[in-house]
Amino acid sequence: MQASAEWQTIDFISDLHLAEDTPRTFDAFANYLRHTRADAVLMLGDLFEVWVGDDARHEGFEARCAEVLCEATAHCALGFMVGNRDFLVGADMLKACGVLALADPTVMVAFGERVMLTHGDALCLADVPYQRFRTLVRSPAWRRDFLARPLPERRRAAREVRDESERRKRERQAGSDADIDLATAVRWMHEAGTTVLIHGHTHRPGTDLLAPGFIRHVLSDWEFDQSSVAPRAEVLRWNAAGLNRLSLAEATER
Repeated sequence: MQASAEWQTIDFISDLHLAEDTPRTFDAFANYLRHTRADAVLMLGDLFEVWVGDDARHEGFEARCAEVLCEATAHCALGFMVGNRDFLVGADMLKACGVLALADPTVMVAFGERVMLTHGDALCLADVPYQRFRTLVRSPAWRRDFLARPLPERRRAAREVRDESERRKRERQAGSDADIDLATAVRWMHEAGTTVLIHGHTHRPGTDLLAPGFIRHVLSDWEFDQSSVAPRAEVLRWNAAGLNRLSLAEATER
């Protein structure tokens, strides 16, 4: 993907997990989109905690999210890549909001550089149960059957999946956190002709070497609603000077 020549500043964010019960995180997201200095904001998955179909955008919390996205496209370009929580965001939703769909992975060319973008879940190969689940729910047959169910039924099913996911997350925290498979990531990068990878999913923000000459930048998750943890959020900004991590205040200051 060739970035538009008009894009002098590109922001990357992921893993906001927006939901009706995270109002502070939603407000931080809305404020960021209204005031960001970026020409383009690329959202690399799990913008939403759950998405049960594009028809949900006409009511409730999902309608508020769609409104914020539509408003933002008046002053910056938006791109969206599905994650493991919001993989059912479809063409109808993105078209209605004026948001560009990003394949996973995508190689973006800008400022004379090539960067690979991915949500990251497809590279977490050690999480075998999740990979089986991912294969199932990404199949056209599963998607067709699920979206044919009434919206209230889909919402109930999503709550059950969310509860199970939270249970598995607690179990992982008691042991070791899943990370991407480094060898596979380097192979992807080598085949795509890039030495830089940007991904989310793991909630372990940082920058490190995957192998000599191959670097990755892990995006921050956003959290403003849990009283037991300190608020956190970062934006990874790309311009002609390179890639830099910014706080929300830095990303929106004029």
